[in-house]
Amino acid sequence: MNTMISKTKPVTAVEGKRKVFRFGLLLDIRKNKLLYVMLLPVLLYYVVFHYAPMYGALIAFKDYSPRIGIWGSDWVGFEHFVNFFNGAYFWRTIKNTVLISFYQLLFGFPAPIILALLLNELKHALFKRMVQTVTYMPHFISLIVICGILKDFTTSDGVINDIIAFFGGERSTFLLEPSLFRTVYVSSGIWQNIGWGTIIFLAALTGIDQEQYEAARIDGAGRWKQMTNVTLPGIMPIIIILLILDIGKMMNVGFEKIILLYNPGTYETADVISSYVYRVGLQDFNYSYSSAVGLFNSVINFALLISSNWLSRKFNDTSLW
Repeated sequence: MNTMISKTKPVTAVEGKRKVFRFGLLLDIRKNKLLYVMLLPVLLYYVVFHYAPMYGALIAFKDYSPRIGIWGSDWVGFEHFVNFFNGAYFWRTIKNTVLISFYQLLFGFPAPIILALLLNELKHALFKRMVQTVTYMPHFISLIVICGILKDFTTSDGVINDIIAFFGGERSTFLLEPSLFRTVYVSSGIWQNIGWGTIIFLAALTGIDQEQYEAARIDGAGRWKQMTNVTLPGIMPIIIILLILDIGKMMNVGFEKIILLYNPGTYETADVISSYVYRVGLQDFNYSYSSAVGLFNSVINFALLISSNWLSRKFNDTSLW
């Protein structure tokens, strides 16, 4: 008597998890259709303007000519990368980018945290709102206007030099001094963004359980002890997440502000990778070389983001993913 044995392929644990995930996703989409419809424009934005243009990174490996297009241009491999690494401006742009980013991280990152902690200690609501409004305002001023103000204020007969001269100092045009460019750039960035940066920290502060402060006061903790033992630990996950994000974009010093403030006399300390890419790509029309430099910059940023996230997850159990 012949018997037929049906052989079925065993389902692995990974395949089982995938089926559960797909089933759960489809179920969630059916339950929250409107939410996914609202999410669709955001997804389309990133697909159209961020992911679809990524194929253009191919010109970093080609001798690109707009006349014959990306696919018609000759393949040159890593030639543009090698030229950049061996070029006269490689170490200068790397050094300036790293130093400006490091100063922004060292002085600019803690500034909104400190301001948020100070605002959190204020009891006078009207004065607190006034301080918040005054510190928020520079963020909404156009960057071109900000740079114009900086140029006017830092000239030899500007307001800042008037103050220096009043106390017996010597006048100087700050933006013509290579040694002062980074100071002006970083300090003006703190002034412009410190108020806006406090918003997320003030929001995080409202989520701290007030019973913890009551327990600390019962134990005899003053305001300083409450801040160090309750407030800072309460917002530490937010601080770590934002620090990881800032480290991940360390090499992305905005070229707009650099270009508006620098001049050939300050290239020594002001020329960063993004401004160098702008000059080579849009002024010298060397598209392939500038794309190679920009791609190198993006790879370094990606490596920094992955590394900082891994270190944070390993030593602090807090990470982006």
